[in-house]
Order: sequence, then C-alpha cells, then structure tokens
Amino acid sequence: MQKFKNSFFYVGVIGGFTALMYWIVLLGAKLEQGRNIVIPDTGRTQWQEFLDSLIHNLEHPLAILLAQIVTIIFVARFFGWICKKIGQPTVIGEIIAGIVLGPSLIGMYFPEFFATLFPAASLGNLQFLSQIGLILFMFVIGMELDLKVLKNKAHEAVVISHASIIIPFALGMGLAYFIYQSFAPTSVQFTSFALFLGIAMSITAFPVLARIVQERGLHKTRLGTVVITCAAADDITAWCLLAAVIAIVKAGSFVSALYIIALAAVYVLLMIKVVRPFLTRIGNLHQTKESLSKPIVAIFFLTLIISSYATEVIGIHALFGAFMAGAIMPENIKFRNIFIEKVEDVALVLLLPLFFVFTGLRTEIGLLNDPYLWKVTGLIILVAVVGKFIGSAIAAKFVGQNWKDSLTIGALMNTRGLMELVVLNIGYDLGVLTPEIFAMMVIMALVTTFMTGPALDLINWAFKSKQQEIPQEISQINKFKVLVSFGNPERGKSLLRLANSFIKKLNGNAAVTAMHLSPTNELNHYNVAEYEKESFTPIIEESENLNQKITTLFKASNDIDSDITEVANKGDYDLLLVGLGQSIFEGSLLGKILGFTTRFINPEKLLNQVTGKESLFENSPFDERTKNIISKSKVPVGILIDKDFSSAETVFIPVFSENDTFLIQFAQKLINNSESQITILDVAGQIKNNPELKEKVRAIEQKAPNHINLLNERIIDKEFLVSQHLMIVSIESWKKLVDSKSLWLSDIPSTLILKESN
Repeated sequence: MQKFKNSFFYVGVIGGFTALMYWIVLLGAKLEQGRNIVIPDTGRTQWQEFLDSLIHNLEHPLAILLAQIVTIIFVARFFGWICKKIGQPTVIGEIIAGIVLGPSLIGMYFPEFFATLFPAASLGNLQFLSQIGLILFMFVIGMELDLKVLKNKAHEAVVISHASIIIPFALGMGLAYFIYQSFAPTSVQFTSFALFLGIAMSITAFPVLARIVQERGLHKTRLGTVVITCAAADDITAWCLLAAVIAIVKAGSFVSALYIIALAAVYVLLMIKVVRPFLTRIGNLHQTKESLSKPIVAIFFLTLIISSYATEVIGIHALFGAFMAGAIMPENIKFRNIFIEKVEDVALVLLLPLFFVFTGLRTEIGLLNDPYLWKVTGLIILVAVVGKFIGSAIAAKFVGQNWKDSLTIGALMNTRGLMELVVLNIGYDLGVLTPEIFAMMVIMALVTTFMTGPALDLINWAFKSKQQEIPQEISQINKFKVLVSFGNPERGKSLLRLANSFIKKLNGNAAVTAMHLSPTNELNHYNVAEYEKESFTPIIEESENLNQKITTLFKASNDIDSDITEVANKGDYDLLLVGLGQSIFEGSLLGKILGFTTRFINPEKLLNQVTGKESLFENSPFDERTKNIISKSKVPVGILIDKDFSSAETVFIPVFSENDTFLIQFAQKLINNSESQITILDVAGQIKNNPELKEKVRAIEQKAPNHINLLNERIIDKEFLVSQHLMIVSIESWKKLVDSKSLWLSDIPSTLILKESN
C-alpha cells in the first residue's frame, strides 16, 4: 500500500506543478502585449538551426579545451604504455606524445586536423592549465625530498652532486661560446644565453631517477641511498641556481639581479624560519586522513599558492615557490604521504600531460632540416652526456665508490626527463632560446633519459654483476617451491592458506615465497618502506598462525605481469599462485566495445592475432593480467577464485577430458599434506578407461584409505557443490564452463584453476 501511496504522491506533485508552470506561461504571454518583441526569421529550418548551434558549441573555447585534454590523455597514455613495455620510463612516451601531436608530425601531415584541434587562440588556455599542473608537480617533488637524508649523508652526496652540476654547467657555457652567434636570439646577451645553456646541461630529473632506482631494486642498497641523496642535493642546488639565472636574465646584469636575489633570500628565510614551524605544528596535530579537515587542507594549499605567487612576483618563477612550499612541508612521513596522494594523481594523470603536449607544440623538429643542424644537435647531446655522466662518475670515484657504482651513479644522474623540459620552457618563455635550439635541447632530453636503462644494463654486463632479484634462500634444489603473488593483502592470506594445503607436512622440503609487486607510479621513495610493511603485515601474521615459514619479496614494477612470470620462471618454481582479477571491459556494452578496440591499439595483442596465437573475437574468462601470466609462465600456474577460502578439507575435481588428468597429482598432494577428502568426477571415463591412471588412483587409495572417491554421474546437485571447500579445475575446462554458462558457476566453492607447465 505504501508503494502505491508514494506513486500517487509523485504523480500528483509532478503533474500538478507542471500544470501550474504551464498556466503561468499562458498568463505571462499576455504581459507581452504592447511590447515590440520581434522574433527574427532566418529562413532556415529547425534542423539547420540545430546544426549551426552544434558547430558553434564545438568551436567554443571550453569545448576545444576539453577535446584537447581528452586527446592528450589518450595519446600520452598510449605512448607511455609503449615505453613501459620496452622498459623505458613512461615520461619518455608522454614527451613523444607531445611531439607527435605537435607541428613535427600531426601539424605537418594533417594540418587541417591540427588547426581544428589546436587553434592558435586556444594555446593560451592550454599553457595556463599546464602551468597549474607544473606547480602541483613541483609541490610534490618538494615534498618527496627527504631533507633528513641530506643531513645524515650530506658530505659525500654534496661532493658528487655539486661536481655533477658545475662540470656540465661549465661545459654548457663553453658550448654556448661556439654556437652563440649562429643560434642565439639577436636581442639576447651572451651571459643570459650561456647561463641558460649551462643550467639546462646540469639538471637531473629527480622523480624519474627515483622510480628507476625503485624498479631496479636499488632503493634498499647503499648505492640507492647515495644516488637518491645526490639527486635530492642536485635538485635543491639546481633550482636555486635556476632562480638566480632567471633573476640575471630578467634584470639584464649581475648587479641589477642582486636586488632580486636579495629579495629571494628574504623569501627563503621567511619560509624556513616563520612558515615552516607553523606548518610543522599543524602536521604534528593532524597525522591522519580523518583529522585533516577541509580548513586544514586549505591552509596548505594557500601556502602553495601564496609561495608560488611570491616567487613569480619577485622574478624567480612560480615553480621555485611551489618547490619551496613542498620542501618545507612537515617532515612527518604519514602527513606527507597523505598530501602527495591528494595532489599526485591530478597533477600526473590530468594536468602534466598537457605540459608535455604544450612543449611538443613548441618543438618544431622540421626546423632541423640541414645536416649541420643535426651535427650541432649531436654535439649538444655529447656535451650533456660527458658533463653529467662523466662528471658524476669521476666525482663518485673520487669520494670512494668503486667503478661499477660510480658509473651507475653517472648513468642515473644523466637522466633529465621532465625537469629538463621545465627549464627549456622557462628559457623559451624568456626569449633566451630560439625554436631551433629549443628543438635540439628537447631531443637531448629525450636521448639522455632514454639511454639510462640501456646504460645501466651495459654497466651490469661489463662488470659481470647480475642483480639478485630472487633471494638465494628461495632458489634451493630438491624443494617443492611455491610462489604466491598477491595484490590485495587479504587475498594474499587466502593464497597462503592454499599454498600451505599443498606443503603442510613437507617440513623443510618446501619453500613458500610471498611476492607483492607495486606499480612504480604509485610509489615515491618516501612511502616505499611503509607501503611494503602494510602489504606484508597480514600475510606474515597468517604465516605465523599456520606455522608456515615464508620469504617475502617486494618490488616496484613497471610491468607487473611480466615481472611476475620472470621471477617464477627464473626461480624454477613448482607452482605459481595468483588471484583472479576483474576485467574492466566486461559487464557492460561500452566495456566490451572498448575491450574489442584495445586489441587493435595494443601492439602485443595485434601481433599475436596476426600470427594466430590469439583469436580476434576471443571471449576470455580472465582479465588481461591473468592472461599474460598464463601465456608467459613456464611453470604450473594456479588462479584462485576466492570465496573466503579457509581450508582444503573437502575438494571437488571434475575431469572432463584427457587434458584434465594432470590434476590427480595435485589431489595426491592435498591428501598427503592436508588429509583432504577428494571427490573426482570422471564424466567421460578418462580415468576408468585408462589403466595407468586407474592404478595411480588405486595407489592413492591404498596409501590413504577413504580419502578419494570417483564419481561417474553427469548431474551434480547444488548441495554437493556447496558442501565442498575447494574445486580444482583445468583452464580448458573452466573456459568451457564459462562459455556454456554452466549452472555450477553460481554454486561452486572457492576454485583453483590450474595450468600445466609448458
């Protein structure tokens, strides 16, 4: 009755007030009498009027800006994904995306499309948004700097860092002497040109370097600590130098710049001595997300904005103010992590790609249309590499590092990436750099960032030092080794319970490794240790409850599925256990359309479809990551569908074909180690008609009576499935169950889907 009552009320209110509004319109029409109201007659149909309105809306500045953002994010993520697949930082792909969308490619070959998407009048809005993104990004970079590390290890790091700045700075100024007359703008003094070339040569991309250190597992080593500290010292010094250079360029002389530098010094002292203690006090009182109210968050964002505004007005650029605001944030790690999480996603995913594309729009590689210009580009790259790479390596060797570590530090410090583009854009805006030099320097930034990974690989090869990504204690012979790879810690507990069911009674003849890989872009060096602890605490507690010794393995990864299979294959594991992920492309029509189109834009999948390894219209029951793990793994893989798995007391194993008979060996392990009650469904008589398999089952029965039961029934009722703790099925049979939409699927217990080793 209540339902009808609500419906009558709804209809009455909507209908009554709609009638009232119509009556008001009729009365209002009478008020128009005596007014000279003219409705223009354009002679166009309503459809034509609609089309004109639509075209007008498409050309509106906001519509153009939104279309630009959508295009930029798609293209940037695509090229970033390609670079990730070839082992390069995603920032390289995002820079390339900017160049592709700019006049160097799209503008040259598709000028009409380029003019429509990036009209000259719209570039101001794009630049403004990209600057906001850079301000937020520099705020994050400032927060990621661990000033305590600089205090504790300052001497060695400062020597390496300052040597890696002064050497390329001097070489850059020397290079400026030779190219000033040919490439400097006519109205720019030599000093300004030389200083900007020097600072551009001496910059290091701290965020890119930190992520490479994490990906290569160096963050827990002494070398990793040294290079992170060097990069942090480099960042602080380079930005202070950049502020001074900007002041000199704007003032026109050293003497005039002293006023700007003096004002900047007052600003820095004010931030350190007045603002920082106040923010530290707030940070100590508010260390959790729950206690960070909107007014408190507003205080910190106001600090960021006011600091950026102050440095822009002083004349040393807003980005220095953003960097300084981040650096003076409370040193409390939890507090910084909360703020980094709040800002980083918006800055990195939404706004920062706009900066890359805006840089790409300025980068006209077509201007380098002469062999001489490419020779100059090569010379710039050579000076940059010699100055930074060799300078850092020699300084590191001088302070006591061995040659391998010295060269590694040199290779990492030579990474320029995004920070180089920031400096170049400032120089371009100040009119110090011509379009030709700007394009050359962007190419240099790309090359020096791209070469970091191969250079590190070459150094490791030259010194015959293979990184031990797999601890020695888990590479033992004559042990049944299980690798548990988990994302969600709670799912990790279920996977560990399952692994324990297979090896419970093997005592010292089994080894379990719990591995958690985290995407590199979700970590900063501030929260790595805390994140690792949070990830492993539940599974370590569960291992203690099970009395199961485990080895933990944590790694920042740029390609998680590939790294999982690499560890499993290199470690020669007997079983790899993972959880079943959920595909974002299933469950809706739009998702399926997007899932289908990604098969065309994913080069790896496209190659597999051309070679016949994958079907174009394949409907897989697994998400992309799980499919990649299955295809790349050479060891047996188990995918757990977790329905609060607790134990393997009762286990159901359906055998639908001859390919499923390998499951019997896993049944035997469960009986031997967990005394499981196994029910095998032999529908097609694969076991009954195979003497060898029949004998194998009989041997299990003799060793463990009443623990294994063979069924030949075709119909399994719901009560039986619900009574089981675990179902084990092969991948092929699971696909058939999903494709046929079997009634089992709604009633099955936790399920382990197994794939044989290749």
